Amino acid sequence: MIAIVVSRADSASAHIGERLLEVGDWEAREDESRPDADGGGTYYRTDGFELREFDELHIRLSDPTAAFDCDPAFLAFVSRHSGETGELLTAHVTGNFGGAEYGGDPESLARAAPGAEKRVVEALARHAPEGYEVGIECTHHGPTAVSVPSLFVELGSDEPQWADAEAAAAVARAVLDLRGTGADLAGDDLGDAGTEARPRHVVGFGGGHYAPRFTRIVRETEWAVGHVGADWALADLGAPAANRDVIDAAFERSRADRAVIDGDRPELTEVVEDLGYRVVSETWVREVGDAPLPLVERLEAAIGPVDEGLRFGAVVDEAAGAFGAVSPGEETGAVADADDGADDDAGSGAAVRVRDLPAELLARAQGLDAGAAREAVERVAVAFDTEQGGTRAAGRVAFAIGPGTPGYGDLVTGLAEVLEADYDAVEVAADRNAVVARTDAFDPALAAERSVPEGPAFGRLADGEPVEVDGETVEPGEVSRTRTDRFPVDGRALD
Repeated sequence: MIAIVVSRADSASAHIGERLLEVGDWEAREDESRPDADGGGTYYRTDGFELREFDELHIRLSDPTAAFDCDPAFLAFVSRHSGETGELLTAHVTGNFGGAEYGGDPESLARAAPGAEKRVVEALARHAPEGYEVGIECTHHGPTAVSVPSLFVELGSDEPQWADAEAAAAVARAVLDLRGTGADLAGDDLGDAGTEARPRHVVGFGGGHYAPRFTRIVRETEWAVGHVGADWALADLGAPAANRDVIDAAFERSRADRAVIDGDRPELTEVVEDLGYRVVSETWVREVGDAPLPLVERLEAAIGPVDEGLRFGAVVDEAAGAFGAVSPGEETGAVADADDGADDDAGSGAAVRVRDLPAELLARAQGLDAGAAREAVERVAVAFDTEQGGTRAAGRVAFAIGPGTPGYGDLVTGLAEVLEADYDAVEVAADRNAVVARTDAFDPALAAERSVPEGPAFGRLADGEPVEVDGETVEPGEVSRTRTDRFPVDGRALD
């Protein structure tokens, strides 16, 4: 059940409440156990929701949870947004990194609902009237003592928007689209000890009030964002080392163990890491996407960090199953290294095998068609290392282990196919330790022996056209030599 809080002191909230009752199929009920001003009197129920109205502004309510005749998964405060930001629909979680000018307690953070925030922002984007922007805001006001996760869903930014029936209906529909969901993203990954990992949430630090970096993460990735301490909130907080408890609470109250920091904040980074959390980049969040986090951690250890070039291929899902339930002492889900001398994967318990990319073959393929070469790697890999800002595969590659999964041989085949655009014949050598590529190419020395003058005639022969020299026809094949290039591969891994 989702509890919806409407404030009669907020014209936009009351307007959204009216639209909610219009677009939903509600049953009116009576609660004589508490005053009408405190959520009693007439309240409303529909499938998955309970709606109650309060006289006080949302930010001044301490904890309205007790007013609801249910055990809410989370509270959704429908509210106005005030500012010089025009037509805007926003969502955010609540709390104060520093002082408490706008409700709640100082240096206190409410339990966030990152998954609900992500889903409602997606719904706001679907329903928003033309001209309305959609995003999230930083953590910036009360209440802070709510006993269940909560978020604000807001209509802004001034009187014309607060009275906009279409915009209020858009907020109402977005809230109702939360039906059946919880406060968090699904926590379907397991940690190395077989315990449930935290959901795919990050805490945000830095940036402006309207949090463009964190809005991008919410709207464009598989991750959700919990508490966001904007630049001004961090300034209000003070020195990170002296406020470790608030920083720690941002993670605990967001159910997150990773942070994205907007800007260079070495002191904050040090405190975050000392508390046992990890700082990652927006690139890390984007590249990891929905890949299983235990798998990501092990691949980063085996190949290198995402922020230094690790990228994921099309076969992540094939390796994911073995990382679903890893218990202490088990090898299932391990990342094995081909350099450990174990070439027979049968019975090894490993889910992924890491090998060196065939460097010379890959370099030649990338030189001919960088996009096709990259696609040949991505198509068969769980993950692979890159260079040049993540644009070119290089270094090591991880393959899934299991029946029917592509492997090293498929990679060699894919790269060899890229070479076929520039060679007449491409094949694996008889000794299986190289890809051999052959092509017939114009040889200026042979042309000179046939008295062909340099200039246009050379060009015509190189293009495959015959030329006349002193009354004799010189065919292209007569002045061509076969060029053979050999690109080493690991023959043991081709089967």
